[in-house]
Amino acid sequence: FYFIKNEVDDTKFMSTGVHVKTEEDEERPQSSQPLQCQTEDREEEPGAESSAGQTCFSCSEHHTGERPFGCGDCGKRFAQRRILRMHMRVHTGEKPFACGDCGKMFADQGGLKVHMRVHTGEKPFTCADCRKMFADQGGLNMHMRCHTGEKHFKNPFSCGDCGKIFSQQGSLMFHMRGHTGEKPFSCGDCGKRFAQRGNLKNHMICHTGVKTFGCSDCGKMFARPGGLKEHMRCHTGEKPFICGDCGKRFAQGGYLKKHMRCHTGEKPFCCGDCGKRFAYGGVLKNHMRCHTGEKPFSCGECGKRFAYSGDLKKHMKCHTGEKPFRCGDCGKRFAQGGNHMRCHTGEKPFGCGD
Repeated sequence: FYFIKNEVDDTKFMSTGVHVKTEEDEERPQSSQPLQCQTEDREEEPGAESSAGQTCFSCSEHHTGERPFGCGDCGKRFAQRRILRMHMRVHTGEKPFACGDCGKMFADQGGLKVHMRVHTGEKPFTCADCRKMFADQGGLNMHMRCHTGEKHFKNPFSCGDCGKIFSQQGSLMFHMRGHTGEKPFSCGDCGKRFAQRGNLKNHMICHTGVKTFGCSDCGKMFARPGGLKEHMRCHTGEKPFICGDCGKRFAQGGYLKKHMRCHTGEKPFCCGDCGKRFAYGGVLKNHMRCHTGEKPFSCGECGKRFAYSGDLKKHMKCHTGEKPFRCGDCGKRFAQGGNHMRCHTGEKPFGCGD
């Protein structure tokens, strides 16, 4: 037999964590005296502690690798019944450990212990190179890659569709939704679905209308800090996104992505009626009016309606008398830039087929 420290009991002495009594507590021996090992060769495991509040487990499970306790849901096996009970919380969703400060619930004491550092500000893990401090070992490990330049991981997670490598399984899981189209997070107000919880959280702002981030130059308010950051570029003139083909610069990554279609010829938007394809969703929307007959633009003078704003703008010149186009040869002015120049050049582009 050997002794291991009973970590669950520690939660009863945490000042800010609340442990909810479970079946484990009821079955745990109540005696304050440790159980005595009954081995023929030795009295106890070398280096094992022997103090009150410890539990004695069979050495055979530890040395032989025997795992007699199996999970009925997923088949995973464990050496100790206590560990099986803790594992079952993955399936049941049970979270018996509660944060005394914010009420957030956790399935195990370790998760609660790490979470408490959010409230206490404790950062026990320090980078040996720059002395930056972290609340957990995982954060430190990720940070160390900026010093080591590590790009390949001992246990990489690779996407089977595109081959992209990830350092964490959770990151790969999020990435795979881009291939599968899975969107497990749904808005309770409008039903719109999202691939990531963070995107749903950002979306909910459109329902609440809360805008807490204000522009210091013009006072315009934004719901997200990213929106404010993008807006500030209209004041600063910053255009950090550069086209690698023509060098044109853009204030937002989305604008650059759309611009690239003029180089690649990509036309992802297709008309369901005639099959014609377009590079931009807005152009497809305008095109659909030739099928639907919709004319949303109306002349305020005569009431004539138009399918496109450009056509309305041209029409308005017949009311205003505006003639912005001037012939360079004869000086004659026109409301629209048409075919007048052919009378000077003699151009005759249309021929009879017969």
